[in-house]
Amino acid sequence: MVEKTLRRVAVIGGVRTPFCRSHTMYADLTNLEMLTTVLQGLSDRFALNGKHIDEVVAGAVVTHAKDWNLAREAVVGTRLAPSTPGITMMQACGTSLQAAMGIGAKIASGQIECGIAAGSDTTSDAAIVFQRKFAQRLVAASRGRSFMQKLRAFKGMKLRELGPDAPSTGEPRTRLSMGQHCELMAKEWSIERTAQDELAYNSHMNASKAFDEGFHDDLLVPCAGVYRDNNIRSDTTLEKLAELRTAFDRSSKGTLTAANSTPLTDGASATLLASEEWAKKHNLPVLAWLVDAQTSAVDFVAGDGLLMAPTVAIANLLKRNDMALQDFDLYEIHEAFAAQVLCTLKSFEDADYCKNVLGADKALGSIDLTKMNVKGSSLAYGHPFAATGGRILSLLAKQLHEKGSGKGLISICTAGGMGVAAILESAK
Repeated sequence: MVEKTLRRVAVIGGVRTPFCRSHTMYADLTNLEMLTTVLQGLSDRFALNGKHIDEVVAGAVVTHAKDWNLAREAVVGTRLAPSTPGITMMQACGTSLQAAMGIGAKIASGQIECGIAAGSDTTSDAAIVFQRKFAQRLVAASRGRSFMQKLRAFKGMKLRELGPDAPSTGEPRTRLSMGQHCELMAKEWSIERTAQDELAYNSHMNASKAFDEGFHDDLLVPCAGVYRDNNIRSDTTLEKLAELRTAFDRSSKGTLTAANSTPLTDGASATLLASEEWAKKHNLPVLAWLVDAQTSAVDFVAGDGLLMAPTVAIANLLKRNDMALQDFDLYEIHEAFAAQVLCTLKSFEDADYCKNVLGADKALGSIDLTKMNVKGSSLAYGHPFAATGGRILSLLAKQLHEKGSGKGLISICTAGGMGVAAILESAK
């Protein structure tokens, strides 16, 4: 093989639909409709109509079987060139950032020149499936050649077989929800309720300010007549947050509430990445460079914190790039739960954890919290699982561009005890 020099990966920019609490403004929409909307919005934003894009990689976490070809179907529904391939993939909450990582690697190696990383999720349109026994009867009936053969498929059927398998975001291996797992983490790391509420409050205030200042004006595309996220609470107070009951542990030891945990959310996002040459050819400015990224996992079944894998990913990134945790100008730590963010930050300051889990010779240390989630994050905006990575990627790239210099760190925890992290650098 001919040796190739790795090329820089440009983040051109991205858009998203407004994020809405599930069963509200997007209650009648599907993943395909939202993904098509955001891809067309990106195409309009960067004058891509009629143009060939080398890859669109997208996915959703809560899906129907009919959406096996989700990315390609969404592409066909836009005005992108029909020669644009669509690849469907999923890595829980890290889906759209993982999509960007794969596209970035192909751009860096010269396999492709451009790509779109995207994700969509709606729990308003969750698939309801029958229990396995009744589903097997339906298949047998569909294969019957005569009416009697079809009828025999239901011989001996019991009424309880008609009960549907309700959709769940719980972990199959532990039967615990993500919130219950995070409660265990909060107890392990002694994370107080007041600290979680304060982080949630700051997220809402920062997000509300970002909207009021017009930061999101070119990051949003209208969807179903919606122009703004409907989860942000600019009028909330710490006193109001303190009044809420705990959500996952109703005992006196519980600390996670509906306010310091992300709500179920519907929405979609898309981000355009390219080689430097492709960006110049199409007269598109580069906001930031995608420098490096990492996926990691922990043994949560054996007791490791379900949402602690980003710490491993970050430690690996820092080592590979010869950087310290404090070398960043901005930090985007996905707020799946306020407790998860606080556990992550506390673990970086713990010498034993950093040595025994992260393989560091000392604690990674603390970060300047005034540089973290300065435009708000998932507690305020909401968290449509597969779309969150794209929201964060585009938001951080724009912040670095406006700042005119510096580096940013992304951290996203995901179901299955995994985490995704990435480093961006300003292109100015």
